[in-house]
Amino acid sequence: MAIHCYTEACSLKFKNRRFINRWIRETILNERRKPGDIAVIFCSDEYLLSMNREHLNHDYYTDIITFDYVEGDRVSGDLFISVDTVRDNAEKYHVDFLHELHRVIIHGVLHLCGYQDKSPKQAKQMREKEDFYLNLLSV
Repeated sequence: MAIHCYTEACSLKFKNRRFINRWIRETILNERRKPGDIAVIFCSDEYLLSMNREHLNHDYYTDIITFDYVEGDRVSGDLFISVDTVRDNAEKYHVDFLHELHRVIIHGVLHLCGYQDKSPKQAKQMREKEDFYLNLLSV
C-alpha cells in the first residue's frame, strides 16, 4: 500500500503524513478491504471545477472528486480535494480547517470502500462512518 500526497494549483503544507497514512490504512482494514495505492491531490477550486466539467460533465464547485480504481477488495484510487472549498466549508460549519480536511479525505476513502451518499439514507450512513473514523483520528 502506498499513499501519496500531491498539490496542483495550490499551496498546502500537509503535516503528519505518516499518521494520516496509518489512519487511512486502518480505516480500509476496518472496512474489511485491502489497502492499495491511493493518491491524494490537493488543488484549487478552479482546478477541481475543470476536472468536474471534463470528467463528470458537472458545472459546479465541489470539495472532492474520487476516482475509483478498486479491484476486488483492494482499495485504490485518486482523491482530488479542493483546498479552497474545504476552507470555505470549515468556516461555514464553524470547524477547524484540518478537521474539515480530514473529513473530506475519509469521505473519499469511504467512497473507495463502496459507500455512497446519493440518497438521504446513504448520506446518513456516510456521515456516521465519517464521524466514527474522525473520532479514531483524534484518539
